[in-house]
Amino acid sequence: MNQPLRELLDGTGPFLLLPDAVLLPEGPAEGMAAVVADGSFAAVGDAAQVQLTHPRLDPIRLPGHLLMPGFVDAHHHLTQTFGSALAYGEPSEIFRRVWVPLEGALDEESAYTAAKLAALEALRGGFTTVTDAGNRTGVDIDVVARAARDAGIRCVLGIVCDDVEPGGAGSGGAQREEQHLARYEGDALVHASLAVSIPEAATTATLRRTACLAAEAGAIVQIHVNEHLAGVERSLVRHGLRPLEHLYDIGALGPQLLAAHATLLTPRELTLLADTGTAVSYNPVASAWKGNAVAPAATMAERGIRFGLGTDGTRGDGFRLTEAAEFAQRLAYGLATGDSSCGAGWTWLEHATRGGADAVGLGARTGTIAAGLAADFLLVDVTNPELALSWDLPWELVRRGNRDQISAVFVAGRLRLWRGRPTGWDGPALVRRAAGLARAAVERAPITRAHPTSTTARERSTAR
Repeated sequence: MNQPLRELLDGTGPFLLLPDAVLLPEGPAEGMAAVVADGSFAAVGDAAQVQLTHPRLDPIRLPGHLLMPGFVDAHHHLTQTFGSALAYGEPSEIFRRVWVPLEGALDEESAYTAAKLAALEALRGGFTTVTDAGNRTGVDIDVVARAARDAGIRCVLGIVCDDVEPGGAGSGGAQREEQHLARYEGDALVHASLAVSIPEAATTATLRRTACLAAEAGAIVQIHVNEHLAGVERSLVRHGLRPLEHLYDIGALGPQLLAAHATLLTPRELTLLADTGTAVSYNPVASAWKGNAVAPAATMAERGIRFGLGTDGTRGDGFRLTEAAEFAQRLAYGLATGDSSCGAGWTWLEHATRGGADAVGLGARTGTIAAGLAADFLLVDVTNPELALSWDLPWELVRRGNRDQISAVFVAGRLRLWRGRPTGWDGPALVRRAAGLARAAVERAPITRAHPTSTTARERSTAR
């Protein structure tokens, strides 16, 4: 696509798009058109029929391109992006030693810059929605909301409601939580959510209250659940129940809950998830990088358990995330059972888009190319060596797709990214500013690492 075409797409609409194919829930469909107006899809259907019913719109032809839903990141920590590499090689539960100290060292400017940098990386990777699980920066949560809006990405924004751990962020109680849920009503891009770090970080009363408030508001509660063996063991000692069982016992499971990670699940806990309609964020890259177990996502898909795919801030690349989702299932479960499909390509595309939107409470708003839903979508170049010889496009997108093939990213009907660069603001300038702020923040943060840098580790190894 050339520069004049970018200028056509960079308008306010309405416009009628004629790509080579559209990725629908049932698979890729040729001969389709989509009309974008007022931030949503006004029409999606047979190209001839759509053009007939919209005679005043000049078609914008997109040869060699697939129009597909934007990826939904079901689990992120936007204000942790300054320290991503600090977690490499570290043992589990790094939030206590790395993330909490780092976030505590951020001021308003650095929190805003970190969040906007994470949003830029997400857009570059084809994400049109990110789900932020809350932060402990101490700055107004609206700083993160502003960063998401300014970047042009949709954001499910959690506010931490912990009230057990020292310095817990939930001291405001129900009033603070209600204010947060009301603060973003009607916002075009920001959707409020509640969050609890881990079940043991909140009292039973708070866990019940947040579940009720979220359910009444049509929002979600994000909780890291059954992620680490140490957390499971602490719950067994304290309650005689595993974390997920404990949440069920107090009435906190349900469609409003998004259980992050859920890597350690018993057959009974899978049944609890299925029976209560609770959603899960399956975070395969985080499992590999932190050495956690791999959530049984293929089994969850078979059992009808709601789940999306999350990066956990590891890397903002939607295609690599879908590949990791399938690859982790193959290594952890498929090889042992001779399962050569492991859900096939369509499963992971589904849960990276429509399934993810449902899991984060936005299934009625985004995640699918359909009339009436938000125009959050990607234009993917399918003429490149990896995708041009197509036999099974869903599999090929999972196995051979990459961010370089994304020509354009749209959120709420507006062009937000063109060939890897944001529109309307200076991405490289943000990266330069972030580099300076990150160094200062890391230097003043009381971070404790168990693993040396790669260079130091190599020196130690060769010295032996």
